[in-house]
Amino acid sequence: MAPTVVLLHAFPFDRHVWDGVIDVLAEADWDVVVPDLRGFGESSYGEDGPDDEPALSWMARDVLGILDRMGVSAAVFAGISMGGYVAMEIVRQDPARVAGIALVDTKATADSDEARANRLKVAEQVLASGSTDALSRAMVPTLLGASSLEERPDVVALVTGWIAAADPQAVAWAQRAMAARPDSLADLGSLAVPALVVWGIEDGMSPRAEQDLMVEALRDARLVVVTESGHLSTVEAPEQVADALVTFLADVKRLPQST
Repeated sequence: MAPTVVLLHAFPFDRHVWDGVIDVLAEADWDVVVPDLRGFGESSYGEDGPDDEPALSWMARDVLGILDRMGVSAAVFAGISMGGYVAMEIVRQDPARVAGIALVDTKATADSDEARANRLKVAEQVLASGSTDALSRAMVPTLLGASSLEERPDVVALVTGWIAAADPQAVAWAQRAMAARPDSLADLGSLAVPALVVWGIEDGMSPRAEQDLMVEALRDARLVVVTESGHLSTVEAPEQVADALVTFLADVKRLPQST
């Protein structure tokens, strides 16, 4: 049985942010699992429903439930942005399931009071309007790096459309869940597995200082800086991200716990 890597997507997208990476990992003999997180893409809220208190712990349980049904006892978890938060929540819930972790354009610290208030404000706005069009216009200039904004109109159009198509209820739920997330640096420090931190050099949403904090907290981590990319490096520079993951996963694959 091939070792498993689980790819966790960013907010407010779905599994398609990993489209440029999946085939490369599969060709490297990894069994790739790419779920839509709760409320996004083709996912549902499960039996709990969307009215439960928003928390990333629900998303983590959903992912672990998928692995349970597949009979996967351990996997490498790779998460971009919100997907990284979910990966860190999995570390809290079931660290024995984590054979390795890759954190892409994300951060382990909790939101500041200002950031938390902004998330809650956005949640209220999208529910009141019933639309994510305004969110799309506001987010794209900060999500994408200068290189993409200036030179890749196809990427800008793709990301804009993805955000506009997101379910407002899912967007509000996820914003509230992310606002409530705890600091995860100590949790990362408890991991004794290989780790990778990937960062787009034009990412202003998860600055370099946050990447350094994660690398310092993790016991066995390497940092890869992706050029000409902002916060959505898996979309803006998928070849670079895929190369970094394949190199990292080749080392993890040699370890007994990942087989």
